[in-house]
Amino acid sequence: MLINDSYTDKFPKKKTIFGMIHLAGEDPVAQALKEIALYQEEGVDAAIIENYHGSIADVLQTLRSLPKDLTIKIGVNILPNEYFYSFRLAEEYHLDFIQLDYVAGKYKGHAPLKLRDYSAYKLSHPHIAVLGGVWPKYYTLLEGSRLEDDVSEGMTRAEAIVVTGEGTGKETPLTKIQDFRKLLGKHPLLIGAGLSLENATMQLAFAYGAIVGSAFKFHNETEEAVDKKRVHDLMEIVRAF
Repeated sequence: MLINDSYTDKFPKKKTIFGMIHLAGEDPVAQALKEIALYQEEGVDAAIIENYHGSIADVLQTLRSLPKDLTIKIGVNILPNEYFYSFRLAEEYHLDFIQLDYVAGKYKGHAPLKLRDYSAYKLSHPHIAVLGGVWPKYYTLLEGSRLEDDVSEGMTRAEAIVVTGEGTGKETPLTKIQDFRKLLGKHPLLIGAGLSLENATMQLAFAYGAIVGSAFKFHNETEEAVDKKRVHDLMEIVRAF
């Protein structure tokens, strides 16, 4: 049972696209603000500000510099899986959601989610939706892990579950998306990596939406700036749904 089912209230469209802000470039904050404006102009539903190339200080400065008339929804992902700081920023800057690399599962070299602490933060921030990963990219599962168990746990901790493949920009296998879809039932599922013009129609048929980063960038590189044409072309496919 969900702690708080706020995803569909915040994101009622049939297919929701979250544009990633990697905080790249010589001036990460200036580039981030341009990319957020471009996302809004092209109809992207939300932007995730992440300290992927930039620093947490860059995240803070971007949040402080956001125009007051934005209509696009804004969230944060503070790496690596810093849920306490993400919730704090979301509360302070009146954000709609946060993203976490994982909300369930056991991984080599990474501590399991501290359920008591996490639950306390979640209960005290019921208006903030969580997009949470299960079996995410760059994490190695401990032996004996069962997808059924981890997805079931994840559903109690996140309003939407994020599925990814092996890495940033790498296509998420369709079979993995389908496996998650079967286990989740009607619980929202988001594709977290590798959505492209070529696979969007097929993959989005099984998901509520996707988090898109590399596919919006020149040369598919996270260090590059967002390409307006790439955003426009992908959003045309999304609107077809």
